Amino acid sequence: MESTLNRVAITGLGAVSPLGVGTNALWEGLLAGRRGLSKLTKFDPTGLRNEKAGQVNDWRFDPAQFSLTQPPDEATQFLLTAAAEAIADAGLEDRLCPAGEPGPNVGAVLATNFGGSSSWESYMSGLLAAQPSPTTFEQFSFDKALATVCATFAIGGPCSQLSMACASGTAAIGYGAELIQSGQADVVLVGGYDSLAPSILSGLSLLRTITDDDLYPFSANRSGTIFGEGSGVLVLESLERARKRDVRCYCEVLGSWQNNNAYHLTAPDAGGAGMARVLRGALQAAELSPDELDHINAHGTGTEYHDVAETEAIKAVLGPAAYDITVVSIKGAISHLMGAAGAIEGIVTALSVFDQIVPPTTNYGEPDPACDLDYVTAGAREQRMEYAGTISAGIGGDNACVVLGRID
Repeated sequence: MESTLNRVAITGLGAVSPLGVGTNALWEGLLAGRRGLSKLTKFDPTGLRNEKAGQVNDWRFDPAQFSLTQPPDEATQFLLTAAAEAIADAGLEDRLCPAGEPGPNVGAVLATNFGGSSSWESYMSGLLAAQPSPTTFEQFSFDKALATVCATFAIGGPCSQLSMACASGTAAIGYGAELIQSGQADVVLVGGYDSLAPSILSGLSLLRTITDDDLYPFSANRSGTIFGEGSGVLVLESLERARKRDVRCYCEVLGSWQNNNAYHLTAPDAGGAGMARVLRGALQAAELSPDELDHINAHGTGTEYHDVAETEAIKAVLGPAAYDITVVSIKGAISHLMGAAGAIEGIVTALSVFDQIVPPTTNYGEPDPACDLDYVTAGAREQRMEYAGTISAGIGGDNACVVLGRID
């Protein structure tokens, strides 16, 4: 029986990253091999496992641009800025919800690890000083950013807030695509956001996921990851609708999958079995055979066990074809953006498919015999590709994968 599911196009992209504000800053920086990691200056990093981070620098936010009377939490600022860019990029700034009325067929699926972390810090400081602020309490709530986005852009359709650790952003893309496929929404904003704060980096330092050196994805000298902040937002809509509007379609969301290792808080399971299952599931949902995949934007955190497990997972699913594809990690360039990571990596994968070029695995160090795939280590590479996947994995064992396809 012929499928009646709607095809899903990506028509808008928006980003705030350690490489700058805007998708162009992200994409051009990655292709050029630039790095956005630097010493933390937004707060004192003394005592942390690493004083470097992927910090958003030269940041300015005007609440009046979004008809807000006061600035929201910093993570929400990143999100609003990325969302506005994505909506404009899709040509929907005047037509997302006509006349400002809530659009029942427009939805949003957002993802974060830590919500309003900056507001949490402010609230706790006030609490300790016996001056707690109800305003900052409200801003660190996980649902506040979603409510702000919906009110700002008059989004009145299905809305969800995900928090699945570092798989969140990729899972948001997959869930948003399902809303389009099933006809529950015509347009869905999907994306992730997070900002750096002392309590976050203190906790991650205690988990020892952070390196005390530098971030070297898939390299023999890797010793851990480095975290950062930002937001990535994508506009999804039915391909039929996008074609009627005669707008650019970056690519198509063909399939997605999500699962859990059910194994350990931070360590991957043996052989990357959970990641293998999520990649296999996404390919099956996309109705592709493993040997049809051309490229993978990997999670690639630079941690000792994860990079090997992810490599093994790719080989387990693709077999000999694993050596014929390109595999890239962008975390050496922008760090690990927590809840925003999967969304930013989804944007980069979409641009790779659209522009037919893949960025390098920046800051690749010494080759590791256990990580023996083609990680694109010598600069950006033009590549003919029809199908690409992006994989994310998170603390707690969550995994998510999305498969994208070129649109002729």
